[in-house]
Formats: sequence, C-alpha cells, structure tokens
Amino acid sequence: MTSSTPATDPASKGAARNRGTPSSTPGTPTSLSILPEVALPIEADDQAAAFRTLIEGYLKPADVAKVEAALDLATASHEGQTRQSGEPYITHPLAVAKILARWHLDAQALTAALLHDVVEDTPTTKDDIARQFGKPVAELVDGVSKLDKLQFATLEEAQAENFRKMLLAMARDVRVILIKLADRLHNMRTLDAVSQSKQERVARETQEIYSPIAHRLGLNGLYYEFEDLCFKALHPHRFAVLEKALRAARGNRREVVGRILESVKTRLAEFGVEASISGREKHLSSIYKKMQDKHVSFAEVLDIYGLRIVVLSLKECYVALGALHTLFKPVPGKFKDYIALPKPNGYQSLHTTLIGPFGTPVEIQIRTADMHMIAEAGVAAHWMYKSLGDGALTDIQQKTHQWLQSLLDLQSGTGDPLEFLEHIKVDLFPDSVYVFSPKGKIHSLRKDATAIDFAYAIHSDIGNRAVAARINEEDVPLSTRLKNGDRVQILTDETGRPNAAWLNYAVSGRARSHIRHYLKTRQQAEAIELGELLLIQAVRALNFDPNDIGRIHWNRMLKGDAVKSKEAVLSEIGLGKRLAAVVARKLFALSELEAPAHQAKEALIIRGTEDLAVQFAPCCRPIPGDPILAQMKGGQGLVIHTHDCQNVRSFRNERDKWLDVQWDPRIDRVFNVDIRVTVTDRRGVLAKLAAEITAADSNIAHVNMGDPNSGGDKYAVLTFTLDVRHRMHLAQVMRQLRRLPEVVRIARVKAVANQAKGKA
Repeated sequence: MTSSTPATDPASKGAARNRGTPSSTPGTPTSLSILPEVALPIEADDQAAAFRTLIEGYLKPADVAKVEAALDLATASHEGQTRQSGEPYITHPLAVAKILARWHLDAQALTAALLHDVVEDTPTTKDDIARQFGKPVAELVDGVSKLDKLQFATLEEAQAENFRKMLLAMARDVRVILIKLADRLHNMRTLDAVSQSKQERVARETQEIYSPIAHRLGLNGLYYEFEDLCFKALHPHRFAVLEKALRAARGNRREVVGRILESVKTRLAEFGVEASISGREKHLSSIYKKMQDKHVSFAEVLDIYGLRIVVLSLKECYVALGALHTLFKPVPGKFKDYIALPKPNGYQSLHTTLIGPFGTPVEIQIRTADMHMIAEAGVAAHWMYKSLGDGALTDIQQKTHQWLQSLLDLQSGTGDPLEFLEHIKVDLFPDSVYVFSPKGKIHSLRKDATAIDFAYAIHSDIGNRAVAARINEEDVPLSTRLKNGDRVQILTDETGRPNAAWLNYAVSGRARSHIRHYLKTRQQAEAIELGELLLIQAVRALNFDPNDIGRIHWNRMLKGDAVKSKEAVLSEIGLGKRLAAVVARKLFALSELEAPAHQAKEALIIRGTEDLAVQFAPCCRPIPGDPILAQMKGGQGLVIHTHDCQNVRSFRNERDKWLDVQWDPRIDRVFNVDIRVTVTDRRGVLAKLAAEITAADSNIAHVNMGDPNSGGDKYAVLTFTLDVRHRMHLAQVMRQLRRLPEVVRIARVKAVANQAKGKA
C-alpha cells in the first residue's frame, strides 16, 4: 500500500498500514520463476477461501490461476511479517483484493492488489513483477507504491509528491485509485491497532483526500464508510454517544417508519408503479455534520430515516414522485432533480423530503435500477455491470475520463507538488453549481465558482483572454459568483491576460493552476528581459562592450555556480536576487578592486509595460513626468519610487540597492494617483467634482469621503484615486477642479502617512 510518509522517517513507516517491525527477515526470493512452498498462515486460511469463492464466481479459470499465483508470491514475500495488530501481514493484501473482488475488478487489478506492498517492502522489483505477471500489473503496482527511494525536506512535501505520483498514474489507469481506495479502507477498518496520534493523522488525510475522491468517482458506499470511520477516529467520544442515541431512536421510531413504508407501497401500487422499496438510515457522520451545520441537538434531527425507491423506467421515476406528493406534503426547497442534472460523478436520482405521520420528515430517493447500480458502484460499475451493455455507462465513464484528464492539465501547470495538491483538494469538494453557456450547454462547477472559473472551464485560452462576463444578459465583472441556472457568456479580448488579483476569487483548481502558470511564465520572461538590461548597464559601467560577452565568459561564470544557465542568472538579476554589477565582474573575471570605481551608469528606461518584473510603489504612486529611481527588491524585481518618497530615505545611501531609471517618452498607459480636495460642504458637490474629472478624460478608481482633519462641518475633505496618463494630464485634471467655486484647496497625496488616509 502507499502511505504518504517519507522514507527517512522510520517512526512513520507504514503509518496508514498498521504494520509493525517484521518478526523475522522476509524470505522473498530474488527470482520469481521459482517460488518456495509457503503455506498460508492459519489466520488467513478462511480469508483466502472466501476470496477464491468470490473470484471463481466471475473470473475465467485461467485468470483465477494467475491471481492464485500472485497470492502465492505475496504469501512468500510477506512471510514472517506481521501487522501491529499481531495478524500475519498477508491478511492485509488479501483483504484489499477481497474488496476489489466485490467490485468485480479484473484479474490484473486483483493481482496488483495482492502485490501492492511487495515492491515497497521486499527485494522483489517492478521488473520482476512485469516478467511474471505482465507490464500492466507492474504499472498498477508502481502507481500505488510509495516513493521510498527519494528524500524530501518535509513530511508535507513527501505526502504531496506521493499523492501526485498516484493521481497521475490514476489518470492513465483508474484501477490505480480503486486499489488505493480499497487499501485505505482496510487500514481505516483496522485503525485501532495504532497509536491515537497516528489514527488522527491517517483519518485526517483520509477525510481530506481519499474520501472526496471516493465521492468524486461515485463510490458512495465507500465514501460514507470513510466518513464514519474518520468521525470515529477523530471524535471517538462523540461517535460513541451518537451511536448510542441512534440505537435508542431506532427502536422508538420503528413503528412510524413502518407505517410510512406501508403507505408508500399502497400509493405506488394505486398509480401502477412497480418498485422495490427499502428503508435506509442516515450515517452517523451525516447526522453529526447536520447537527454542526444547523446548530441543533440529536433530538432535533428528525430526518434520520429515509426510503429508497427503485423503479423500472425513467418515466416511472417521475410518476412515483407525483404519487408520493399526493400522499404526504413535500417540504418546500427540498426537491432536487439529479436525473435531469446529474452530479459530476454521474449520480442520478430524484430527491424529495416529505412530512409523514406525526410530523416526521422522511427523505425519499427515487431512481431506476441502472441509476442505482451507478449510485452504489460509481466508476467501478464499469467492471461490475458489464451486462448492462456498452452504452449504459457512457456518461459516467466520460465524466470520469474528463476529470482524470484535468489532473494532467493541473500537473502541466505546476511543478510544485504542494501547489498541485492544493489544486486537487480544491476540486474534490462535492457541492456543485450548474450554469448554462449561451448555447444552452450545462456546465457543472464547484460551489462558490466565479465567472473566471467558468471561463477556464470552457478553455484555457478563453480564461487567459477574458476581460468581463455577461450573466443573464447583464454585464458583470469576472469576480461575480455564479448561481444555479445562470446563463454565462465570457467576453474576451486579444490583448487580455491573466491578473494576479484573479487568484483572490478563482476557486477551481483548473483556473488557479492556469493563472499561476501564466503569471510564473510571464514573470520569468519579464525578469530575464529586465535582467539583461541591467547586466548591459553594469557591463558598460565597467567600460566593456556588452557585445563582447561570449559563451566562454558565461561558461566560466557558471562553473561552480548554483544555477546552470544564462537565462537563470538573468532571471535572478531581474528579480533582484543577485546584483548585475557582481555578475558583470564575474563575466570578465574582475575582482572588486579591479572594477572602475563610481562609473556613471546610463539610466534604465521604464516603458510601463514590464508588468510583473517592474512594480510601481503604492506609497508614492509615481506617474510619467515624476523624477524616479528604482529599488532592487529581492524576489520582486524593481520597485519604482518618486525621488521625494519617504521610503527612499531607508536605502538612498546604499548604492547597490537602487539604480537610476527614466520614463520612456512613448509610454502609453494609465497610472493611479491620489489627490486630496477640500470643498465647501454643499449638496451635489461630489457630482460636480465627478463631472469635471470625467470632462478631463480621467476616471475615478476610488473615493474616500470624510477626514479627521476636515476642520469642522463647514468643509469636507475628499480623497480621490484617479487614472491619469502623466503629470501633464494630472495638472489638467486639477485645473478643471479648481474652476469650481466649491473647491477650497487641492493637492496631490504622496506621503506614506497621507496615503493610508486616502484609502477607505
């Protein structure tokens, strides 16, 4: 099995496995062609017999023989090993294989399940397994195995990298995750054998990762068992109390539930609906979540029982719904049609809540037999119910395939395992919102999704070029949250590009991954370009010609350096992580004493389009026309300040921390600038100010009304953040405002202290 623990932590070895130190050295042979005769331990005899009965019920004799050969190898490999419970270790892979056999998985998957710990814990290699059982089995085993041979800086990094490896293997073959889920299920069932701290760690990981994956793949039975087992491990006392209360309530409400069941049977028969009806009880974890969400006690949770109705056809689902609504009153807002709008995992059913006798609410689920099969087995239904025909499971298979492919998209967007894990966690939440494209196509997005999430769900190019959205024929910003039934259209522009602010409201893993990938790529390119300009400036200050720098200079400089490419060095210069002057001296093999002292440097030209590599300081808000200088800030590149900015004083005397810069005379963009206006406090004065600002071809980005130093009730002080092109444009705006008789005083705000006041 794979546990997300690093190889360097022996105390954590097999954390989720519940296995102790082997009682003797494993006797696994180095060659698979000759296996020693190893009898199954007595404790595993019954389990093996039950397993054989299961697989003989649906596998061909030749496949049964292959699986039994794998069982022989697993038995020999794990001989002498025990779990922390004291059981022979072979009982664990056997139990995992039994779970998969109940899902009717094929011989390859069962073989991999029996051998899933062999590569990890014994001398047997992946190549050995491939020679005897075939490459597909070896790939499955490898996909589930831990990365024990690698070293990681932190436990979190190891967990993230293990999980990424498993999910990428899962994207190639979904059986990888089915084996892993069965593996985790058996470990959760036997979690009592390990320490409380380990129980909590494994349960929390299961709750955050494996339980949502089971739900996402439609394995509802597995999902609810995971949730209950995690609840028991993380809150044992609450679990015990709630379990006792549920047993008591079961007896008290048995008569009421029986009466409801009989009434439902009678009413469906009257409407000519043939159905299979079964009672179901809410899981303890579901009851506990409801108590927390609604802030109610157990006695106030009335709908702990429900009925599941399985009918013969799609038509009868809706007939049965109508029949039941004539029997008991439905609870408003509690009806959900998951047949017309299936869940992302392929689940289909009608849900309604009725008020039964004595005011008891009863949850009802109505579905066909095929829907029930998919609801119970999810993606595993592909193996369990092949008798349904080739087209029966097309929808769920397609949805699963799309989701698995999206994992590869996320992987290509980030090389950071922790970031990848974050994206996956984000997308594993079950709640969804359903919206429509302009052509009426339904899109399922996670809860709290915004218009930018929708844009990236359509295509990454649409997301990257998005500038606004139109929801229900109304123009809205990309940060607008979507609601069920919204009709969404994304407005794009060829010049549009992702903004770092999008990360504040994008919630889907796909959107966040693409935005981060774009920003990192763009920042890297801009940093390289800026680094090259800074290096050219530094080389000229040494009285060398930048064109003289050749490959021999770079090879000499990179020898023994932490980075191994010219582009990486330029990027670090552009991001302020190393000084251009130092790199220039190294390129020409000059010592600090040999370098010309205080050479005049030509000013770097600022075009205003550098974006991520060049930032404009919010403390002084420089605009074209202002005398400026650039602060070299590690990891951020250049930060542009005005000469008279208060923050410049802290580094002005340290020459290596700043450089001269000039505005490009051809610069063409708008900049934010703050002005403070003191006016006579009259009705309508704000409207007049706004009109004059608009007349001067400017825009108000922000306005703050009121100031503690306003000087009484006669005057009002307003601080505007305006969009202007340069100082001349700002002067024009201020002249326009001075024309108003209500304007008493007007000034630009640049000081840090005043800047804070200028923001609401």
